[in-house]
Amino acid sequence: MPEAPPTPLFRAIAVVGAGAVGSYFGALLALAGQRVTLVGRLAHVQVVLRQGLELQRAGGSVTTHPAATTELAGVKGADLVLVCVKCGDTEHVARELAPWLDADALVLSLQNGVENVATLARHLHQPVMPAVVYAATALPAPGVVRHFGGGEIVVGPAGGTSAAADSRLQAVAAVFGAAGVALRISDDVIAVLWAKLVVNCACNAISALAQASYAQMACLPAVQALQHAALHEAVAVARAEGFALSTDTLLAAVARIAATMPEQRSSTAQDLARGRPTEIQYLNGHVVRRGTAHGIATPVNQALTALVQLAETTSRVQRL
Repeated sequence: MPEAPPTPLFRAIAVVGAGAVGSYFGALLALAGQRVTLVGRLAHVQVVLRQGLELQRAGGSVTTHPAATTELAGVKGADLVLVCVKCGDTEHVARELAPWLDADALVLSLQNGVENVATLARHLHQPVMPAVVYAATALPAPGVVRHFGGGEIVVGPAGGTSAAADSRLQAVAAVFGAAGVALRISDDVIAVLWAKLVVNCACNAISALAQASYAQMACLPAVQALQHAALHEAVAVARAEGFALSTDTLLAAVARIAATMPEQRSSTAQDLARGRPTEIQYLNGHVVRRGTAHGIATPVNQALTALVQLAETTSRVQRL
């Protein structure tokens, strides 16, 4: 007697905020046979519905055909929901998302910054877990997502562990693993989020202000010194928050980004180039705010925050 097919780990997966990161992982999951719905901007959704989602990688391109919609109601029926919206949209999206989520849905925050899980949890009754993403991606055109490097994810419970949480994390790991994504479960994922935040503080704003790639930044000693100063401030704040991060390890991570993603510009640079709001207040700006709370001076991060805010204003004026 033939064996019955295995029970799917998740009935359906929804990606809320299907920009570059969300579309990349959505494409991989759809290619692996998962039922995926992308919730994104109108132009992107229209192309995906008409001709599919094209994933461009070093080895070539492939097209998949997930469902797509501009409406948050598209999450209905999904028991795994990936939230990939910009930090500034998290509060609004969480409020609007709440009525549509199935009671048994698991919500993963694949976002920059360290505040999003708490923001989502304030509005949602479902479990919310952080996921730290290390992937260089971009949306060069509607319906097209390009992968430049990386792709690993670290996940874990935001609070204490439990048998139920461990079981669901294992299911997430299995689903992403089947899609070819390297996923690691961490008992201290908030510390991992802070480590990524520190690296972002050293890279994102500078790349944005100069519209420079990571390799271009690494070629100039003066820029490296600026990155190191921003990183040292952010590490001091992280330690005051209770996270014993290694400065040397994070400096090595900054150097590794330039080596492995040389032509990539930061997500902040991409937002600024498109005239969109950046996440600077949730990156360097967060370090400034928490530094003030702890009595730690953060002049480099304060300057980078202010300059990106000025560039945002200038970009908006130029587009009027």
